[in-house]
Amino acid sequence: MNVLDTFALTGKRALITGGNRGLGRAFALALAEAGADVAIAARDAERNAAVAGEIEARGRRGLAIQADITAPDEVRRLVADVTAELGGIDILVNNAGIAIHRPALDIPPEEWQQVIDLNLTALWNCSTAVAPGMIEAGGGVIVNVGSMSAGIVNRPQWQASYNASKAAVHHLTRSLAAEWAPHGIRVNALAPGYVKTDMSPVDQPEFRQNWILDAPLQRYATPEEIAPSVVYLAGPASSFMTGSVLLIDGGYSVF
Repeated sequence: MNVLDTFALTGKRALITGGNRGLGRAFALALAEAGADVAIAARDAERNAAVAGEIEARGRRGLAIQADITAPDEVRRLVADVTAELGGIDILVNNAGIAIHRPALDIPPEEWQQVIDLNLTALWNCSTAVAPGMIEAGGGVIVNVGSMSAGIVNRPQWQASYNASKAAVHHLTRSLAAEWAPHGIRVNALAPGYVKTDMSPVDQPEFRQNWILDAPLQRYATPEEIAPSVVYLAGPASSFMTGSVLLIDGGYSVF
């Protein structure tokens, strides 16, 4: 096999949560360009349909489903619908997430719960709903989107709830990788640094010193720069990799 062939995802079926903008959209399009049929799950039907059209334009099947992945019943419906439409799920990318910048003592209980529900519990819901089908099929791949914030405390903004949720994502990744390896399921996490998305205002002047100039590369990333790493984690190129966290932060965390 040619080395580039190990990055091909021809005939694979992928499900991406939060796949209608930012990193999720970039992941969806990258997987499609690598040969996978891609379903995206998010709440905004109009955005979903637009990205599904972009997937189709790349010659792959695109499927868009509205779903609240914090609700277990909706996740089970989502997985059943994707499985029925695509014939199965080989790749799950748990991308959906939210960050709220607020000092710890100012965070109301419902806001803490909102972050944990989407960043951690929804990931658990989707992983445990997809895994039985993967086990029956003889294996699969789960890629969890964590963050460099799992291992650092960001500044100048405070975001304790987000940091805690992503640290939990990284360790849940290791736990599921160990438990599901005998079933042929590989579970890894991707930990991006600062990326220009709607959720991360990287180009605002008040963040430049701490977010940009403190990193060795002294710039932020684009979603398209991070997306190839999901293709790597999803395919045969990373066949001996499970329980790992792939950190891509422009060198930010070396200091």
